[in-house]
Amino acid sequence: MTTTQTTGATDVQKWIKDTITANDVVLFMKGRKNMAQCGFSHRVDAVLQHLGVDYKDVNVLDDAGIRDGIKAFTNWPTIPQLYVKGEFIGGCDIVMEMFQSGELHQLIHEKGVPHTNHG
Repeated sequence: MTTTQTTGATDVQKWIKDTITANDVVLFMKGRKNMAQCGFSHRVDAVLQHLGVDYKDVNVLDDAGIRDGIKAFTNWPTIPQLYVKGEFIGGCDIVMEMFQSGELHQLIHEKGVPHTNHG
């Protein structure tokens, strides 16, 4: 199922869960890798790029069902949303705080996510 083919809320929730489970790192964002369409998504993308983390990008602007579905899935009202090894990490503010403190790199390292830069 691609993001443009989602229909019902149950299908969307299953697609989100499957996507998060199938990928080490997933960023639900506005835009795509290196082409974010909002400042908050751009910041999280830049942090992941800086750490050398390959991730699955999901452009919520492509599908209103995904955009609304991810907010319901996590009970988190904003985009972007970052997942590492199936765990919801947070939005832009949380990711930036974790990056600046070194916690994000530590989490990525502890979870065994491949990355090329150490912070």
